[in-house]
Amino acid sequence: MKTFEELGVSAEIRRAIEEMGYAYPMPVQEEVIPYLLEDGHDVVALAQTGTGKTAAFGLPLIQKTDVSQHCPQSLILCPTRELCLQIAGDLNDYSKYVDGLKVLPVYGGSSIESQIRALKAGVHIIVATPGRLLDLMERKTVSLATVRNVVMDEADEMLNMGFTEDINAILAGVPQERNTLLFSATMSDEISRISKNYLHDAKEITIGRRNEGTANVKHVVYVVHAKDKYETLKRIVDFYPKIYGIIFCRTKKETQEIADRLMQEGYNADSLHGDLSQAQRDLVMQKFRIRNLQLLVATDVAARGLDVDNLTHIINYGLPDDTESYTHRSGRTGRAGKTGTSIAIINMKERGKVRAIEKAIGKEFEKGEIPTAWQICKKQLFKVIDDLEKVKVNETEISEFMPEIYRKLDWLDKEDLIKRMVSHEFNRFFEYYRDKEEIETLTDSGKGGEGKSRDRKKGPRQAEEGYVRLHINLGKIDHFGLRGLMEMLNDNTRRRVDVGRVDLMKKFSFFEVDEKETEHVLKAFRGLTWNGRKVVVEIAQEESPEEFPDDQPKGSGRRSRKRSGRRRR
Repeated sequence: MKTFEELGVSAEIRRAIEEMGYAYPMPVQEEVIPYLLEDGHDVVALAQTGTGKTAAFGLPLIQKTDVSQHCPQSLILCPTRELCLQIAGDLNDYSKYVDGLKVLPVYGGSSIESQIRALKAGVHIIVATPGRLLDLMERKTVSLATVRNVVMDEADEMLNMGFTEDINAILAGVPQERNTLLFSATMSDEISRISKNYLHDAKEITIGRRNEGTANVKHVVYVVHAKDKYETLKRIVDFYPKIYGIIFCRTKKETQEIADRLMQEGYNADSLHGDLSQAQRDLVMQKFRIRNLQLLVATDVAARGLDVDNLTHIINYGLPDDTESYTHRSGRTGRAGKTGTSIAIINMKERGKVRAIEKAIGKEFEKGEIPTAWQICKKQLFKVIDDLEKVKVNETEISEFMPEIYRKLDWLDKEDLIKRMVSHEFNRFFEYYRDKEEIETLTDSGKGGEGKSRDRKKGPRQAEEGYVRLHINLGKIDHFGLRGLMEMLNDNTRRRVDVGRVDLMKKFSFFEVDEKETEHVLKAFRGLTWNGRKVVVEIAQEESPEEFPDDQPKGSGRRSRKRSGRRRR
């Protein structure tokens, strides 16, 4: 194992990072630092969040900065305000003993006037979110003509968030003679395209395998009926009393609802999503970082830039649409040599996503068995015992109360006293789970226990039990996707609607809703338009999208449905 000195890191920087506890370089740092300290090299580094990426590019950028030149020499682009502030803070720590070096974080949600004043005063390294930097460029208040190093951190996240055009415009303002450093957790097609367009003879450095989840992460899947997802979540949380994790949800509405239910039932949880103000988000994230919160319920977008160590679990309350998002989620645990667990709670319709993720990360999901009520009560009982053993006794502070306490409890023997102390905490779990039915874990047949698997390509597409399959006359050709569907539901329904499988086709789509909400949903979509087109939603026949081309079902399309008048609930 090499030292930072052997990698070529200067004495001033080594002094600062040694005070921060850096003893030896991490693998990504050992690979990247010597290469970046040389001039004229572009790099694509594939590594998970939490592997030491910031120091890998930050130390060379600081060392190559000429502090006598009061102009931007390095630019670091990142997807979120939180990550922007984190990187800027780390660079300031690394450069503690480099006199005169100035780092400026540039991001939305803060005074643009103060950022303009700081730029005019002179900075050496700019850490920026694309939107705010482009705003400053359009105002002619920042020039990137002197930038010689560009870093795109979490490039895949920036592209997923729709910053492609902003990045193109920003890089057009940077000299062609530059070093470009691209850091990403995954190598997607879009990352490959950016790499080919803006990097020259780039060296690819991969820590682990391409698109691989963290090596120390165990992946577990629980397949249950949609109606049982929340109770499954609760059982998992109760079975791991010391859990410290993030619960990822697909929508802002679902995120808030799950967080509210957990908090109402006494769990130490809170929500993080885009409908919160920046001040609210900062407060929640700070509480979570210092462990005043045990569970954070979040959307993918809101959690970007939240870098927290020692997470024990990531829980996917349903899987994301793309494997890259899952890789980012699961990569938040199992860091720095520690183990972690990434749990997916899914219904039968999401099994295809599991197989795609397994192929991408090169690992198989373990089939989780939902903890029984008795297993949970036993776990919680021994947590009470562990906590009692570790209680710090303040002898001096409690001494004046002890004589009266001894007199009050002297009628109890040791055995009775222990039973009462344990039961004080244990009883609430016992009372809750005593009359609860066990949750059914589904097999490939869609039912608990044994059963014959139905071949979807040969048989008709059927909605999951308890759901109704609906047809909508919008598809990919209309620029209609999952986000559009969920926004239409959220904006036009008065209550929460559980959505099952969604199949997006070229000219139309299918989605499933809780059968009890069918009429409510059909009524909600009446009279709506999408980009000037009238929206039509109706109950679908039992048809399989795999049997048809992307543009129209064979034989029994929408016209035949109207003729037959058949409806299935």
